Amino acid sequence: MTTRDDGATATERSRRVLIAGASGYLGGYVLREFKRRGWWVRALVRDARRLGALAELVDEIHRGDVTRPAELAGACEQIEVVFSSVGLMQRQAGRTFEQVDRLGNQNLLREATTAGVRKFLYVSSLNGVSHRHLEIVRAHEAFAADLAASGMDYTVLRPTGYFSDLGEILRMARRGRVFLFGAGDHRINPIHGADLAVTCVDAATSDARDIDVGGPEVLTYRAIAEAAFAALARPPKITSVPPWLARAGAKNLQRISRHYGDVLSFLTETTLVDTIGPRSGTQRIADYFTRLVRAGAQVERAQDRAA
Repeated sequence: MTTRDDGATATERSRRVLIAGASGYLGGYVLREFKRRGWWVRALVRDARRLGALAELVDEIHRGDVTRPAELAGACEQIEVVFSSVGLMQRQAGRTFEQVDRLGNQNLLREATTAGVRKFLYVSSLNGVSHRHLEIVRAHEAFAADLAASGMDYTVLRPTGYFSDLGEILRMARRGRVFLFGAGDHRINPIHGADLAVTCVDAATSDARDIDVGGPEVLTYRAIAEAAFAALARPPKITSVPPWLARAGAKNLQRISRHYGDVLSFLTETTLVDTIGPRSGTQRIADYFTRLVRAGAQVERAQDRAA
């Protein structure tokens, strides 16, 4: 465990948080927000190098993999609140959503319980209950149920969708055409990581058990695609993919890669319904796309977090 003494006062150190997934998209913003409010922060990461500049903000780094219980020993000592956005989106050999999203978080919850942690904050997704037939969502919701049954104080945060995920629409627009599932007329109010982080940190002192949250604008997926082309100063070229074809494609992909097939199935089903949460934050998707275009960014995880 790596420790850094930044001269924090005794009052500031009385509020201590462990951030699991601190090197990820949302975790980085949550880390910044906790520090902005004076919390003492321990980051739980598999590879400390992935923290980059964020390493300068944390008070301690605990290197550990949530799927390996022995590596979590001591991670929650003297911690008041645990925040976890740990989840498997990128394919990792030999790992499944069940192993990481549910069982890995179970390991962390056991460690938190043993250490006497006061509260556990966990990030799932809006409409999770109605999407439990999807592998990704099932693992998230199974852990949310485990958390509710644990006896620990907790909050499950349910965002609509991240700006970073919609960066894929901008990447398609760069290649010349955006493909949407269905007519693209379903609506979402996506939220930027920095805006979502405010809600996440507020939850540390909230009595709410479940918090639905979205961004300030409700838009159709077609409008989001048009915003991507506008940021590129190009006329929109949008193709609608029939839902039956998208679902068939996801099933075929599962035969080649179960992981990416499950991801495509998740994206298909969640974009074919409205996903609207209580409005929060200030950042707009059009401005986000414009920033990425000006920066020449392809992936927000690498570029936007430093902006």
